[in-house]
Formats: sequence, C-alpha cells, structure tokens
Amino acid sequence: MNPRAIRFSETVTKQVETAAKEQGFASASAFVRYAVEQELSGRQDGLTGAEERLAASIEQVRKDLYRLMRVQQALFAYLDTLAKAILTCMPEPPADAKPQAVARAKERYDRLLKSAGRAMVGDAKLAMHDLVSNGER
Repeated sequence: MNPRAIRFSETVTKQVETAAKEQGFASASAFVRYAVEQELSGRQDGLTGAEERLAASIEQVRKDLYRLMRVQQALFAYLDTLAKAILTCMPEPPADAKPQAVARAKERYDRLLKSAGRAMVGDAKLAMHDLVSNGER
C-alpha cells in the first residue's frame, strides 16, 4: 500500500473523525479508504438494494397482471360457452309470436343492463355506461 497525504480543512477533518467513530471504523484513515473505495466502485452497495427492491416490485406486478389475464380469459371462455349453449338449445318462437317475443326479450335485456349497472362501481360503472350509450347511438 502506497502512503498518500491528503490535506483537509479543519472542519472536514473533524467531520471525518466523527463519522469514522460513529460508523465504527478503527481510524479516520480506514474511513477515508472505505469512502474512496465506495466512490471508485460506483457505490454498488447502495444501488443494489434499491434495484433489487424495484425489480421485485416489477416482478410482483407482472405476476399479478398475468393472473388477471388468465382470469379474464377464463371468464370470456365461460361466457362464450354459456352463450353457445343458450343459443343452441333455445328454440325459435313461432312466426306469429315473434314480434311479442322480441319485445319481451328487449325488456329483459334492459333489466339485465340496469341490474349489471347497479352491481358495478367506480370505473367499471363508467365503462358499462359507455357500452350502453354506444349501443343507443
């Protein structure tokens, strides 16, 4: 190890000695060596912890989004299967009763939309309102 002489002002010298004692270094020289090494290494120790926490948070969000996508796909598949079953098994009304059946179906559809709207809150309610208003235009 090559000795080096570094000149500090009195204030900085006192701060270095105080910091060395507070952080448990054997001497002010040991503290200065540690500080120089940290600066030269790019302060990897401090950044690594923050980067690891950030990466862990991003990974958790990614997992949650993936889980939500799977749930959404399952719900779409369920709704598709239900619609196919209803449309396959439900007989067409006779020609003379068709206008009356269509009118009753529209009433049931309106009640369904109102019931779904009451069950929704927040942004989901706004989305339902947009869907309903787009259907009327």
